[in-house]
Amino acid sequence: MDNENKKIIKQKSDLWTVPNILTYLRFALVVPFVILFLNEKYLESAICIGLSGISDCLDGFFARKLNQVTQLGKLLDPIADKITLISVMFCMAFYAPNVIPILVVLIAKDVAMLIGGVSLLKRKITPPAAEWFGKLATIVFYFAVCIIVFLKAVINYENLLIDDILLSITAVVMLYALYRYAKIFMALIKEDKAKKERKKQTIISFY
Repeated sequence: MDNENKKIIKQKSDLWTVPNILTYLRFALVVPFVILFLNEKYLESAICIGLSGISDCLDGFFARKLNQVTQLGKLLDPIADKITLISVMFCMAFYAPNVIPILVVLIAKDVAMLIGGVSLLKRKITPPAAEWFGKLATIVFYFAVCIIVFLKAVINYENLLIDDILLSITAVVMLYALYRYAKIFMALIKEDKAKKERKKQTIISFY
């Protein structure tokens, strides 16, 4: 079997790894979540977002446990995160305007991450995979949203202090994740510069 055929077979097998199937589930849960939420079926929509959060945790766990880390998974995982978060932000902005400040923080974090990723790609550096603190920020966001919606929609209880505490914790965790990713990005850029400098010195010494 030649290398090209082996590559095709590997790409096909990567489609149906356990982590990637969990990522597909997150994509699939977006539509019912939005439909249920906009139809004021808040408990059911909270279940959808809860399942999405659980699958988000499990895909990384199984990727490492089963040695099923794939390039496809690295590509799809952050896309699934962003689409899910955007759908949640869209719904929450209409339902609870008091969460808009945390949505601004979330958008700022993701924009900063995007700029950092583009900067790395321009330098031909592979962006880092999702780290635990990034996942934690996502989970805390899901948790805060589910609690706010549950209290207000299911048991008809609204407490702005509780909302503010949950949203403040979420903002702190998100900013911490951004700080940690920034350190990784800077370390990768510094390492790349050092490699290029060593290569340059090697060429100069050769001549």
